[in-house]
Amino acid sequence: MKKLLLGAATFATASTLFLQHYPAFGKAPNAKRKLLFNASPNFEKNKFMNFSETTMSNDLQTMGSIIRDYAKKIPDSMPTRSLPTEQFQWNNLLDSQTSVTWFGHSTVLLNLHGKTVFIDPMLGSSPSPFPQIGMKRYSENLPFDIKEIPSIDIVLYSHDHYDHLDYESVNLLKHKVGQFIVPLGVGSRLEGWGVAPEKIKELDWWDTFDHLDIQFTSTPARHFSGRSLFDHNSTLWSSWVIKSGETNIFYSGDSGYDTHFKEIGEKYGPFDFTMMECGQYDNRWKNIHMKPEETVQAHLDLKGKLMMPIHWSAFTLAFHAWTDPIERVTKAAKEHGVALTTPIIGQSVFIGSEDYPVEEWWKSV
Repeated sequence: MKKLLLGAATFATASTLFLQHYPAFGKAPNAKRKLLFNASPNFEKNKFMNFSETTMSNDLQTMGSIIRDYAKKIPDSMPTRSLPTEQFQWNNLLDSQTSVTWFGHSTVLLNLHGKTVFIDPMLGSSPSPFPQIGMKRYSENLPFDIKEIPSIDIVLYSHDHYDHLDYESVNLLKHKVGQFIVPLGVGSRLEGWGVAPEKIKELDWWDTFDHLDIQFTSTPARHFSGRSLFDHNSTLWSSWVIKSGETNIFYSGDSGYDTHFKEIGEKYGPFDFTMMECGQYDNRWKNIHMKPEETVQAHLDLKGKLMMPIHWSAFTLAFHAWTDPIERVTKAAKEHGVALTTPIIGQSVFIGSEDYPVEEWWKSV
């Protein structure tokens, strides 16, 4: 019995140390840093909170149903071949015209009058702390050679989940980026991976930061955070308002539908362009991810002009067909008279132009 108890204690200690020190998990904010968060109205009982009560079912019946669904083969959960892409040329960023380029899932590059803003740059092969065994990206290759990425003015993160904040991508980019802008607490992750603290700016909801003539405002989202068993909601999650000159842009990050979209629309809208999550939904986590019809309603709440769906077409993270999000959001947009752009991966959209991509390219995959 003593040997059994000793073995269990050793295993528990080793597991705890592994979860605390495995690099890809990242460092959570320490106790000293958390004291600073007490000034935030979104921080309570040592964790960040949503404005509305936000729960995810974790009872035995629900967990059993999720395990059962993972074991089943979901029809059309992944494309049968690589997705079409347009090769992206980094030297095109010298163009002073404002453009948005989508690289799949929620990774977006903004070119704002010659300044570059890389949003949630997940460039890895799998949204997992163990890429060797995690779910793989649909397309084997990105629409550019990662060795050719030039200096980036700003990297903007919405939250710390693996499909948005990627360890290998941070290591690739950290010496090329002038400024990181993140929600409260996410700076601890970056610092643990070698990003200089002076290059990191953390914001609470409704905080604003001006950099290179671009105004960034951290706005609410209805979601959660965490990268291991011991750091649930230890960092904040955000949507973002990005204003450059007369151009007003909204990025949803990950969020369930709630009243915050209308509040953001009243405070900061109308928006010339919105980038809105529309995939990886399920009734069991309906409070933290929108269904496509809610995506369209959120865009209307924001007083958006042109919408680009994101958070789809790279990874399978839910139990719907991979084309279900774009089919449903396209249908809902048509029903509500919402202008929708659907670029292929690597294709740029020019804000303010009436000529934007609308091809339903997924139907030929």
